[in-house]
Amino acid sequence: MAKAQADKRARLIETAMTLAHQHGFRETSLADIAEAAHVPLGNVYYYFKTKDELGKAVVERRLAEFRAFREEIDRLRSPKERLFAFVERIHRNREQLARGGCPLGELCTELRKEGGALAKQSAALFTEPMRWLEEQFRAVGHEKDSRELAVHFFSAYQGMAAVALGANDREVVVMEAKRLKDWIRTL
Repeated sequence: MAKAQADKRARLIETAMTLAHQHGFRETSLADIAEAAHVPLGNVYYYFKTKDELGKAVVERRLAEFRAFREEIDRLRSPKERLFAFVERIHRNREQLARGGCPLGELCTELRKEGGALAKQSAALFTEPMRWLEEQFRAVGHEKDSRELAVHFFSAYQGMAAVALGANDREVVVMEAKRLKDWIRTL
């Protein structure tokens, strides 16, 4: 019974992530999520008392995905290799970025505009990757300007995702990923 409940909860979170990315978190109702997850609407309230609770779970899942990716690439030997791996993942996701933008960026931006507790929590969707990037730049030998380099890198990523989405052009990601790799080589 506990596994079925955990599966249903996970299905609700996954569905909320997908629909929020496609339509926006606030534009997606709990009824939409319940229907798409094949869970009766009344059962949603067993797992999440409010939509904000579900939003918190979505933010936590997105952070967990980033942390798992970070753990994977932290196994690489050098900080440059880790930065290249980060860019390579962006490149691999070019279709998704051109169709829907960055899942982290879209969610963080939407929730931050609203303010409140969920907005504060969503800031970690940007601050955690930027902190990790800053660590990589320090490890490369850029102690004094590691924050600026991290902000530049992350801004380039978010910018390319926004432009690729707006233009519906995956080649924007291809071009900018190449530019980021060339830049990393110069460090």
